[in-house]
Amino acid sequence: MLYIITDSASDLPKEYIKEHNLTVIPTPVVIDDVDYFDGSTIQTDEFYHILDDIKRDVKTYHINPAMFTEAFLPFAKAGDSVIYLCFSTGIAGTFNAAHIALSNIQETYPDFDLTIVDSRSASAGFGLVVSRLVTMLEKGASKEELLEAADYYISHVKHVFTVQTLAYLIKGGRLTKFKGTLAETLDMKPVLIVNEEGALAVVKTVRGRKKALRYLIEYARENGCRTDAEIISLCHAEDPDSLSFVRRMVLETFRPKRILTCIVGCAIGAHTGRGLVGFCYFDADDGKFADYFKD
Repeated sequence: MLYIITDSASDLPKEYIKEHNLTVIPTPVVIDDVDYFDGSTIQTDEFYHILDDIKRDVKTYHINPAMFTEAFLPFAKAGDSVIYLCFSTGIAGTFNAAHIALSNIQETYPDFDLTIVDSRSASAGFGLVVSRLVTMLEKGASKEELLEAADYYISHVKHVFTVQTLAYLIKGGRLTKFKGTLAETLDMKPVLIVNEEGALAVVKTVRGRKKALRYLIEYARENGCRTDAEIISLCHAEDPDSLSFVRRMVLETFRPKRILTCIVGCAIGAHTGRGLVGFCYFDADDGKFADYFKD
């Protein structure tokens, strides 16, 4: 059998995961020196309530080789073929850890057919790529077609997002305390993207939350989001009001056939805090893979 598996940094909705019987490896998060696993032993509503207390000690680390070995081993024993789509190497070290696990497993199961693909994406963008390949797999695509499609969709997925507070970027060392405190005082909000290398980059800084949210739409309109998009994805870090605000603007500006909505999990939320809102889309149509998505 051929399977697609992913990790919880894809932030796919639980309903989607259950409907498609998708294997999702949970990302670890450490809260006050206790290990939890995103979407497994801790859920986002509980997580953000904890995170709202900036004094709590919350850290993340990437899925390690032992965790990957535990996840991959049942597929190896069954003789299955697997594609694992992983969190961007520009943000986390999951790709290398997965390869170490594969090497260890192949000492016992040398024929284990596992291909590890760097999604170069995160959260809703990552989930978009996974969902495209899942649909293709369910409609009979071969592994070769799926890997070709993975390259295509990864090269065309776009992410743009903003955060409510800079406190967690300061706490995590991604922003100096001086610059961050000054920006917070001036109510400056960064708008970020995931670039072609899969790393985070600031594209604009605006004053005020509403302006930052509006700029998500402006950025998408100017950077390839088609008005007749087949699918887009919106994500939020337990901030449904901001999500609704952005969703209304999306529907006024674009005419997507489908909107995938997801909640940002621990892997990213630990570094941004409550209030992240993101807009993810493909800057091209389905190309040669379009037949897989016809009704």
